[in-house]
Amino acid sequence: MYLFNYHRLDQQLLHTVAYDALVWSSLHGLVVGDSSVQRSGTVPGVGLVHAPIALLPMPFPQKQWRQASELAPIFNELVDRVSLDTDFLQHSLSRTKEADEFTSRLLDIHSNMLQINKKEEIRLGLHRSDYMLDEKTNSLLQIELNTIASSFAGLSSLVTELHRYILSRHGKLLGLDSKSIGANDAVIQTAEALAKAWSEYNNPRAVIMIIVQAEERNMYDQHLVCAVLREKHNITSIRKTLAEVDEEGEILPDGTLCVDGQQISVIYFRAGYTPVDYPSESEWKARLLMEQSSAIKCPSISYHLAGSKKIQQELAKPGVLERFLENKEDIAKLRKCFAGLWSLDDSNIVAQAIEKPELFVMKPQREGGGNNIYGDDVRKTLQKLQKSGSQEDAAYILMQRIFPAISATVLMRKGCWSKDHAISELGVFGTYLRNKDKVIINKQSGYLMRTKVSSSDEGGVAAGFAVLDSVYLT
Repeated sequence: MYLFNYHRLDQQLLHTVAYDALVWSSLHGLVVGDSSVQRSGTVPGVGLVHAPIALLPMPFPQKQWRQASELAPIFNELVDRVSLDTDFLQHSLSRTKEADEFTSRLLDIHSNMLQINKKEEIRLGLHRSDYMLDEKTNSLLQIELNTIASSFAGLSSLVTELHRYILSRHGKLLGLDSKSIGANDAVIQTAEALAKAWSEYNNPRAVIMIIVQAEERNMYDQHLVCAVLREKHNITSIRKTLAEVDEEGEILPDGTLCVDGQQISVIYFRAGYTPVDYPSESEWKARLLMEQSSAIKCPSISYHLAGSKKIQQELAKPGVLERFLENKEDIAKLRKCFAGLWSLDDSNIVAQAIEKPELFVMKPQREGGGNNIYGDDVRKTLQKLQKSGSQEDAAYILMQRIFPAISATVLMRKGCWSKDHAISELGVFGTYLRNKDKVIINKQSGYLMRTKVSSSDEGGVAAGFAVLDSVYLT
């Protein structure tokens, strides 16, 4: 791996490459809102800074890259099948419901839809499955499957372009070839899936509504998707918070959702995945209203629940995948990428995790980075839960800790570059669209590479732990 020891590169060369990267990022919209500038998360164009990035691409073996790409359509299909199995969802999450208020509220909406017999005939999934390469076993292991607000289709496509540009300019000095960077058209594919869903809905006057947080420093990643929708597909999109939907939304007698007088065909959630997004009853009312409407939800409440950590852990149990999939080869491929996952009612595993907490990660039912429990905190949290004897343990799962290879990398934040030792996580996007029995799209749709300092446990870019990267196939 001498070739990829970026720390050995000449300082002056790194300085030149960094300068070029900053200019390119500024010219091409590889930007986020600057947290030190007020209004940067609410007013576009105010307080822009380049997205946190790795200056040079991360080496990744071709074999595992192909494996991750092949898994995307299988996971898409699995999410769809799980979403239709209402008994499985309700039963698997029943203990979690008692211990976790947020999951409980989502399940209430799900039950509500069952009572009124609401069927989602057109189902759209924009998913992202995240993996790490375990160095000990050299195997690709899944961290989690995101079914709501799977972000960075826009910026990850740009990072790939940036790295190709850098290697086309400086590749000879770096000893790297721009053709070895994995192709990434995530933003095109995400927009295409939304556009096809829009046309399946079949109301040319309707618009696509993106549900956003009131303050969103990652808005340009979202706007990139909207730009492709407008320029390539001639489709209008609007941005609304949950509170605005509650205030401006109504359902017409035929089931059509109207927000601020505009008919909505597709609702694309980039918010609503964390309790913070529901500060009052108003937001929950909006979520229920949207679910009751005929608009296509991305995700629907059942797709949202299918992506929860508890469901991930249930699916890893022996014999459970067979409930949803027939193809033995597909089942074997999925099983191969499952890390160890356990419920906290398994007393043997809990005992092992208390004894060797460094081998486990404790995960609550949350998305968005910054929520997991590591190291000695695993032991403390488990002991505390044992003492209290409450049902609260049902809010968590235990997962095998994955130990990926550590690479010498160069990270860029706020205009400065620094050498560091880092580990990476590969997220593979999948798009899925079906109308009743007809599958219209089911494919792998680009990727997101995130690299973080090896001493950091957490991994979200938006949460401030990681940088955006691309894949250099080896």
